[in-house]
Amino acid sequence: MREKSSGAEGDASAWRRLYRGLGRSTAARGWRRGSELELMHRSMGFAALGFLTLVPLLIVVAAVDPANGQGFAEWLSEGLGVSMGAQQEVKELFSEPRKALEATTAYGLAALCVFGLTFGSAVQTGYEKVWELPSARWHTMWRHALWLAALIGYLFVSAQITQDRQPAGNAFVTSLWHFLSAAASAVLFFWWSQRLLLVGRVGWAALLPGAVATVIGLIGLRVFSRLVFSPLIASNAVTYGPFGTVLVVQSWLVGVGFVVFGGALVGRLLHEEYPRVAQLLPRHRR
Repeated sequence: MREKSSGAEGDASAWRRLYRGLGRSTAARGWRRGSELELMHRSMGFAALGFLTLVPLLIVVAAVDPANGQGFAEWLSEGLGVSMGAQQEVKELFSEPRKALEATTAYGLAALCVFGLTFGSAVQTGYEKVWELPSARWHTMWRHALWLAALIGYLFVSAQITQDRQPAGNAFVTSLWHFLSAAASAVLFFWWSQRLLLVGRVGWAALLPGAVATVIGLIGLRVFSRLVFSPLIASNAVTYGPFGTVLVVQSWLVGVGFVVFGGALVGRLLHEEYPRVAQLLPRHRR
């Protein structure tokens, strides 16, 4: 009886140690911080503000492009990574570039810019929650405007790089160039974005893992969009009409918000784990 009792106590003790070890693991800390951050809630807010303020601004900016004049639908289709059939459904959701530009008024554009600052503020708040920092003071609001302008410019330049076409013989080289340039520019943008919106309260080295994790997440989201969102656009367009396409685009924006804030959170966890891993490496060598 005593042997059975001691064996049961040993098993219970082993399970408790395992439970405590899992509770102190990086994955468990990430789960707790994600819950405290309300990651999904912030992602949905990101999607709502992005569709309300950022999308109309991008529609106007894309319509101004004199070189291509293809409009925001091509930008969005490229970002979603959807098939040709789904691209047609996205194009039907938005007006032609010339019509969008003619219908834009100075008052409407100014209102969009003002409301767009709220979008920048939401992203800043998310980054501050990730790093557990207090809210920045009101006089840093100019950073929201700068970040919004940089975001629109970055998306515009990225669209131009993507739309660039080379002869068919250089298709592989062109695709590789597009991928590498897009990935590198995205890392630089998200790296700088965190530094700007956090008002320089976190060092560059600490923010780099978050930028890399965000870009990796966006690449994964693009693959997911190709496999899931592309057929959903076609089926929802038949079932719900244009509103079905809106639902898919909104769901994609939720995914983008999840990756933006989740990538920053993963970056912080990696930054915190680096000193511990660096200490274990010399011991392992010995």
